[in-house]
Amino acid sequence: MRVGRTFTRHFDLETKQHELLGLDLGEGAPRRALVLGLALYALWTGPLLLLFGFPNKITFTAYFLPPLITTVYGTQRSRIIERRWNITRWSIGIRYLVLGHRPVINSGRRAAARSEWLPRRARWAGKTELLVASPLGPLVERWLGDNAETIPAGAGAPIKLAARPRLYGPDAVVKAHGRKAVQQHQRGKS
Repeated sequence: MRVGRTFTRHFDLETKQHELLGLDLGEGAPRRALVLGLALYALWTGPLLLLFGFPNKITFTAYFLPPLITTVYGTQRSRIIERRWNITRWSIGIRYLVLGHRPVINSGRRAAARSEWLPRRARWAGKTELLVASPLGPLVERWLGDNAETIPAGAGAPIKLAARPRLYGPDAVVKAHGRKAVQQHQRGKS
């Protein structure tokens, strides 16, 4: 497996907001984190305000804490992929579990049929045991689909690959193609 190194991470300069509405923020907060936090607060508190009205002393935590925790932990660099934020990894993972991933076939020359996509049960493998054992088990089973491990329609049995690379010299190539093919190729050049 190849491992690549990215040295441009050292040149990642983040803009910082040092003042906000007349308040001094000290060394400054990253602007992208502030924008994400404002967007999360708008998306979270907007529906809560419409459904339940203004918060009181007890419900203020439910209005305030979830977007704050998501912003603080979501804007930290991922330990797995250093160039991404945690919230990016989370959203890609959730998208994969819910919508799936369209496979790339023949370097994108042919679009994958829906039957060639990974089924929902295969994508959720290892994460569903607790849900299936709960009272919501029948609903989860119905949503995940058939339990049978079947080969999709139009696809053959899996191919076992056991390739061994070999290096052939020019003499072996001449033997494989035959002398006439090489002579015709040389006549075509002249």
